[in-house]
Amino acid sequence: MKRDELNDLAAFATVAEEGNFTRAAAKLGMSQSALSHAIKALEQRIGLPLLTRTTRSVSTTEAGERLLQTLRPALDSIATELANISDLGDTPSGTVRITADQVAARWLIQPMLARFMAMYPNITVEINTDDGLTDIVADRFDAGVRLGELIAQDMISVRIGPDVRTAIVATPEYLAKNPAPIVTPQDLKSHRCMNYRLQTAGGMYAWEFSRGGRMIEVRVDGPLIINNWALALASVLDGAGIGYCFEHEVAQHIADGRLVRLLEDWSPTFHGYHLYFPDRRRTPALSAFIDAIRWKGNGNGVHS
Repeated sequence: MKRDELNDLAAFATVAEEGNFTRAAAKLGMSQSALSHAIKALEQRIGLPLLTRTTRSVSTTEAGERLLQTLRPALDSIATELANISDLGDTPSGTVRITADQVAARWLIQPMLARFMAMYPNITVEINTDDGLTDIVADRFDAGVRLGELIAQDMISVRIGPDVRTAIVATPEYLAKNPAPIVTPQDLKSHRCMNYRLQTAGGMYAWEFSRGGRMIEVRVDGPLIINNWALALASVLDGAGIGYCFEHEVAQHIADGRLVRLLEDWSPTFHGYHLYFPDRRRTPALSAFIDAIRWKGNGNGVHS
């Protein structure tokens, strides 16, 4: 294959993934006219249109999508090997793209970033916070961070935190104004609760409870619907209603008396957070990030 042909294939993959010639040209460091010329030359060689262009977006044709499915793993493999080669005689370098939910980003990633960046000045870390079930392969992330229960079996995962337990909380002021008893999870239906909208499915999160080995879900109601756990906790602290949180996020507020814990004997424990990735994405830069964030407590290690 000629060098120009390989360059054109890489340019096509970038346009297809960005869905926009302007963004793709900026990412590739070339002019839009040169990029358009490269795509036209590739289409002429293949004899089929690969992209459908409108005034607002660019999408792949059937032929373009088939070509893209072939190119993605090949280009990823080349990029990974180039990173491996570049690191043979030097410290790890390059970019590590991580997707994590909001809680993990605040609790586990942010505290280690300054130390990591000081240790590896040639590595750029990109953090994308997203509570949805992101496809890290399709969206070209090097790794994702989610609770252990949510990770697909074909991924390699590294434990980066302890098990997490939930906590149902409200302010003393809210409970004084809303004295309806809360003895079982079903009693929450008589109270104002913070509803959380799932980013992937679009529906409301059903609060999960467990006791005696039995797991139940309760659909709560209330005047506030959010998709940000930090905003939900802030609203609970303001006395707006009852919240469903992780224990570590509210422990100090409970100790200080700002929040009262409810239904503690119904609070389930979930497997801790893991960083996960497909095997072919483990570059030296990602390996350095894994070593820095790996949980040092009991039960740490790599799980396939």
